[in-house]
Amino acid sequence: MLTPRSTLTRRVIAALDATPSRIPVLLGASGSGRTTLLHQLRDRIGRGASQYIDVERTATTPERFLKAITADAPFAFVDSPPLGARAAFDATLSYFGKTRVGNGEPATFLLDEFLELRTFESFPGLRRVLYELVDWLSAGSNQVVLTSRYTARALRLLRDRPSRFEIIHMPGLTVEDTLDIMGPVGSLSGDGDAHEAEYVARTVQTLADGQPAYVRAIAEELTSMREHGGADAMSALVALMAPEGRLCRTCGYAYELRLHRARGYGALKAILEILADEEALTLTEISLRLQRTPGSTKDYLSWLEDVDLVTARQKRYSFTDPLLRVWVRLHCRATAPTEEDLVREIHRYALPRLPQAEPAPALAMVTAGTSAGVAEDEKKPWGIIEID
Repeated sequence: MLTPRSTLTRRVIAALDATPSRIPVLLGASGSGRTTLLHQLRDRIGRGASQYIDVERTATTPERFLKAITADAPFAFVDSPPLGARAAFDATLSYFGKTRVGNGEPATFLLDEFLELRTFESFPGLRRVLYELVDWLSAGSNQVVLTSRYTARALRLLRDRPSRFEIIHMPGLTVEDTLDIMGPVGSLSGDGDAHEAEYVARTVQTLADGQPAYVRAIAEELTSMREHGGADAMSALVALMAPEGRLCRTCGYAYELRLHRARGYGALKAILEILADEEALTLTEISLRLQRTPGSTKDYLSWLEDVDLVTARQKRYSFTDPLLRVWVRLHCRATAPTEEDLVREIHRYALPRLPQAEPAPALAMVTAGTSAGVAEDEKKPWGIIEID
């Protein structure tokens, strides 16, 4: 999902190499490249000195989690078999803190989606699992990198923790990154025109809001369309957001995953539909549309912020992910969207964001003395899509 972003990688490596080492915490949405970066770090550090752990997939019970992470460990860990959830979690903390590589050097743990360990808080004696974890990691001598898709929750957890934790927000892709991902498809005419390739990359980067997963999907759709003759980024996005499209599934997954991690499922869906119709609404405006009290509406909005579905700026609420808003408009309805619905909503989303194409040379020479009989549309710069 990521092209090499050397500045980001260097920052993480510098944090690990500091004395004492800092603990990078990578925060970003699904598809922002957190997992890819962890795998790159594992390869760079060496598989014998580092361990990648997918916490989201393995955090079931404390006992089974400990068994899962030690069974595939690249280094030895000797401890008595734990009896009960509390003992198993203590053994896990000991594993993260005391394990060493064969030469006695500190081990490196790469914990993907570390907040999922809160699953253990339903077991007796484990009411503050995450706080215990971060305190233990900060006091240990091993190197650790953490990631999470839940930015608000992670920031709240680490707000009063030791300064050893270094928050790193995953950056969006630049136009140069997008060009690297798109490769030959960047020039849709196939003639290798660098100017056209950059324009297409800027268009894709803008439509994808810089999200690596979205950029990759649009780039691959453009490649497929080009093989069948003709391709443009707008048409690719329309196809991807259709009911069977790749981005439709991606957005649907993010929508359901975050809602199920929040409270008030039904009311939260209603607020998202309200914001899909009109963004930048105040608390009062949302409560009136929802037909609930401002107090309860404020609770609902705080729960949506907690899982990064909405963001408040100057007391006005909007979607954090603009493309997810398009998905809600299209798919949170009684019937599947028609082709006309897809084209209309994608145009509505894209037109304010598209980079402006430069006029073609012939059009640039048109002067005020152009014949009045020429249709107005013929005078407009190429590359601008218009709808009624």
